[in-house]
Amino acid sequence: MKLLRHGAKGQEKPGILDQDGNIRDLSGIVTDISGDALLPASLNKLAALDLSTLPLVDGSSRLGACVSGIGKFICIGLNYSDHAAEAGLEVPAEPVIFMKATSAVCGPNDNVEIPRKSEKTDWEVELGVVIGKTAKYVSKEQALEHVAGFCVVNDVSEREFQTERSGQWTKGKSADTFGPLGPWLVTRDEITDPQQLDMWLDVNGERRQTGNTRTMVFDVATIVSHLSQFMTLQPGDVISTGTPPGVGLGMKPPVYLKPGDRIDLCIQGLGQQRQSVVQGD
Repeated sequence: MKLLRHGAKGQEKPGILDQDGNIRDLSGIVTDISGDALLPASLNKLAALDLSTLPLVDGSSRLGACVSGIGKFICIGLNYSDHAAEAGLEVPAEPVIFMKATSAVCGPNDNVEIPRKSEKTDWEVELGVVIGKTAKYVSKEQALEHVAGFCVVNDVSEREFQTERSGQWTKGKSADTFGPLGPWLVTRDEITDPQQLDMWLDVNGERRQTGNTRTMVFDVATIVSHLSQFMTLQPGDVISTGTPPGVGLGMKPPVYLKPGDRIDLCIQGLGQQRQSVVQGD
């Protein structure tokens, strides 16, 4: 299934994509794509629906972030060895963990806003993992059973805030609009192997990033298991699993986003995002 949220910002309703690519409204079935709606039993009920009986939604309707009520937005850094190399950093022995503020979450095609005093706003296409069942001290072998599905994430980053000022990476990752999610949450049953997904990102029509999730240092199962040793993962939590090479920081000389730029990004089977870059308030 491809689950989504549609409507004006702050007024999104749950939806689902039917086999013809039309959006169908799920408001009469679930209150939102969040929390209990992501539990295995709930997803099984949605999978059994006759989508042709659900109301059609105007195809021009805005798409919101594909999951709501996110408790934790967890990111994994330096999870592609070639990206670590372009950043001038060593491949970590364990997953590098940092948090992104949930206030950064926005729709997949919403504008990306450059924050005040930013000169180094950058792009990162990443595989997002959405938790569907509580995970605490789970093994790698059991980890994927706790995943509801996957989505595209643009882990927008301000590099000067992130690495050139004291403190944690979080403040370079958490500005408003720095977390586009979607267009849909694709349930785990539709993704045969999350470690075999092509991914790419363009800026102004020029290819910047090309990669495949098979080159992750730590795969999805390892990440979910590892995180569950340190915190309880709950339905609706989002994990962004790292980016392949080609970010602006790694270019020679570095190139960063500016107002008027356009970002297009895609992961195989998970859909495509498009954002316009604007100056924030």
